[in-house]
Amino acid sequence: MSRKIYIFDTTLRDGEQAPGIHLSVKEKLEIAEQLEKLNVDIIEAGFPISSESDFKGVQEVSKKIKDKGVAALARAIPKDIEAAGSALKDASRPVIHTFVSSSDIHLKYQFKKTREEALEMARVAVKMARNYTDVVEFSAMDATRSDWDFLCKLFRVAIESGAKIINIPDTVGYSIPNEYAKLVEYVKNNVKNLEDKIISVHCHNDLGLAVANSIVAIEHGASQVECAVNGIGERAGNASLEEVAMVIDTRKKDLKVHTDINTREILRTSSLVKYLTGYLVAPNKAIVGKNAFMHEAGIHQDGMLKERTTYEIIKPEDIGVKSSKLVLGKHSGRHAFVKRLEELNFKLKKEDIEKAFTRFKNLAEKKGQINDKDLKAIVENEIRDVSEYFKLDYYQVLSGSNIKATSTVGIIVEDGLKQSAAYGDGPIDASFKAIDMITKLDTKLEDYNIEAVSEGKDAIGSVRIVVSSGGTEVMGSGISTDIIEASIKAYIDAMNRIVEKI
Repeated sequence: MSRKIYIFDTTLRDGEQAPGIHLSVKEKLEIAEQLEKLNVDIIEAGFPISSESDFKGVQEVSKKIKDKGVAALARAIPKDIEAAGSALKDASRPVIHTFVSSSDIHLKYQFKKTREEALEMARVAVKMARNYTDVVEFSAMDATRSDWDFLCKLFRVAIESGAKIINIPDTVGYSIPNEYAKLVEYVKNNVKNLEDKIISVHCHNDLGLAVANSIVAIEHGASQVECAVNGIGERAGNASLEEVAMVIDTRKKDLKVHTDINTREILRTSSLVKYLTGYLVAPNKAIVGKNAFMHEAGIHQDGMLKERTTYEIIKPEDIGVKSSKLVLGKHSGRHAFVKRLEELNFKLKKEDIEKAFTRFKNLAEKKGQINDKDLKAIVENEIRDVSEYFKLDYYQVLSGSNIKATSTVGIIVEDGLKQSAAYGDGPIDASFKAIDMITKLDTKLEDYNIEAVSEGKDAIGSVRIVVSSGGTEVMGSGISTDIIEASIKAYIDAMNRIVEKI
């Protein structure tokens, strides 16, 4: 039988504590409403005693969100509990989340309290919180660096005082999975009256183990995970909500657990949090990174075209992404390239496909990712029924504000490589003159046009020229990320067309 795992979202509280993030009350409400659509179980809306805006944020979220638990954080101090209770007065399902440190290093250096004083603080705080709500969560801050027997004693006091949820936080992200699993199991076996209580875990990502620790905790008895959208939070952040949710969803048969998360709202939620917090999501971020469902490697693309599950364990539609994307780049194979040309309604002969693929590979080496506009330019400008009497081998230009432009061009002709160099009024003029010296054609440049085919600093430039010779007028075209190269190719294309017409 599948066991439900509760998702306690702390994006608006711990997430907002990340350096540089400050959400207005209106922005908190916007995120809270999206979290409701995501179907989290509890929304931790803020730390009321910490600031007027935090108090207002909790208050307004409490008024707006009626179908989910709304939590407010409070230290185990009477004024904090009062502030939390006051901010939550309009909540239909209020949760007060109170805490005290349990590790000796925190008690000695930060709080300057003895263990006995910490026990008394927990007892008083939980009992006081119960005056405002039936659902009190108690956290033992820095639990993973605490004495386990004292930790259990602290939890027993909290439960006896009325706590419904006990939280075992890895506050500084110090624990490793095997160790954390043992700690959760130890608490479960050594704290009485846990049958109707919830064991919660709150893991930080300082060692990159927050999600892994959360999952092993579930396997060893935890039934609530505290996490944040996009993994934001103090220092290296919290366990990522979307990663926790999708690990459980993807491996639910093996883990024998489930959540109520509406996974199709994951991408929308992630995007909203990214936009309002200003915290960008890394391209390679699991689940919501822009590369999560992109495939460039030829082997992967070939597998995806044959059967999606060869390289995808999650359907992109399940998190709100429209579809997977085969990215054409220097690692892409012929199969994906041809498939995309077919989708663009290009029907090429076998020899033209080979020519286009070679040009695509050369361009991808320079530009990286190739988009549809680039592909169209490759086909329309490069695949032509024109014999190559002249074929560019190389070019080299020297140009600047205080020197005369020089171009050296190497062109392959029927009897081998021919090279020439020339001066000109700029690198393109010099290149055209060098080409004329090789082709020995009497030509006149009638028109020259350049435009960007695609967007960005690495956009492909398309050059179209009109050249006349002996009463014959032809058009030549060329493309490249280098406008000088595109111009040279266009000029050579025109030379080939003139030879065909002679």
